[in-house]
Amino acid sequence: MKVVLACYGMRGDIEPSVVVGRELLRRGHDVCIAVPPNLVGFAEQAGGLAAVAYGLDSQALVEAQRRYWTCFFRTPWKISQLNRLGQEISAFVNRCWSEEATATLASLVHGADVLIAGLGFEQFPANVAEYYDIPLATVHFLPIRAHGQLLPFLPPPLSRAAMTVYEWLSWSGALREAEDAQRRELGLPKATRPAPRRIAERGSLEIQAYDEVCFPGLATEWAKWDGQRPFVGALALELPTDADDDVLSWIAAGTPPICFGFGSIPVESPPDTLAMISSACARLGQRALVCAGGTDFRALPHLEHVKVVGAVNYAAIFPACRAVVHHGGAGTLAAGLRAGVPQLILWTFYDQPLFGAAVKRLRVGTARRFSTTTEKTLVADLRKILAPSYLARARQIAAQMTPSGKSAAAAADLVEDFARVRRVR
Repeated sequence: MKVVLACYGMRGDIEPSVVVGRELLRRGHDVCIAVPPNLVGFAEQAGGLAAVAYGLDSQALVEAQRRYWTCFFRTPWKISQLNRLGQEISAFVNRCWSEEATATLASLVHGADVLIAGLGFEQFPANVAEYYDIPLATVHFLPIRAHGQLLPFLPPPLSRAAMTVYEWLSWSGALREAEDAQRRELGLPKATRPAPRRIAERGSLEIQAYDEVCFPGLATEWAKWDGQRPFVGALALELPTDADDDVLSWIAAGTPPICFGFGSIPVESPPDTLAMISSACARLGQRALVCAGGTDFRALPHLEHVKVVGAVNYAAIFPACRAVVHHGGAGTLAAGLRAGVPQLILWTFYDQPLFGAAVKRLRVGTARRFSTTTEKTLVADLRKILAPSYLARARQIAAQMTPSGKSAAAAADLVEDFARVRRVR
């Protein structure tokens, strides 16, 4: 079977698709993946996949989005600044999904049995799949389709209505223009409704790459889709790193630390962030493990109770920690839940409060906006989640999480069955 995957975003956005591709490759299928230029190396090295660059470097888009959402949450009254930042994002999207990107993807799908789209800008691969009449599967690491479980304090009908409106609003600007241009290039008629509806109505397989326990009631609500949106659990590579042994030795030499990590997006002020972490942990008598990710902490002073490292294998490190503080990415959340440790989510992007609400609902942690976090609030939040009740509850939830190996196998089984059935049709 020939499989083509296409996904866009940063490492956390790409990783679930790489996991699926790696498992399908292991089973003997012909697999190729299209990713942003800055993540070709990651897909090749981490997944062993044949990788092709398409679109633009995704770091630039993420930086533009970070500036937009920081302004939106901090100073929403600055309309002119928001408009300018929004126009920057629109211009990037139109440049990214050019004729060249479409041509690249079109050349890859020639003779393919199935096209798998990652969550970032899935509408563009979907249009290519529609034109070539190729079965389309999608990989969602958060519940992006309209549903009534968005936030616990919203009535389900209001939640569904809000998400439906958001689908239309997000499609009404740059995305619609870029889609219209792509569909003209492919000779497709102009779309009259947002991509999520078109993808679902075409009978696509929409893999939900997170655990059902995180969003109670969602499976029941989506039962009407007759198996189109199956849950498989979080898809994670869990790759060992050169730093793991050293970090585990440092942990074993003292009390279990609190692990801090903020993903691929750099924090605004590394010195201030590290100082806040150091002071808060000192006040609580805790050690801190800081996973740098996309932030450069190298030039900052050495602190006795703080260890700064680069990338680590969360599956190996988190179980040895007292708690995890992170940005609210889907992969980091799942790693913390599987490890059975309490979590504090300090979110930045618009989708991350969704996972903040999930840890609160599960009673395994709490959350707040990163830009409003101070040493005082950090101490209070850490003191809260370090209570024995949060650890006990985190261990209960860990027992309900799907192991990563089973998640990958389930996703690959679904893709194989879906492609086989669609070929018979």
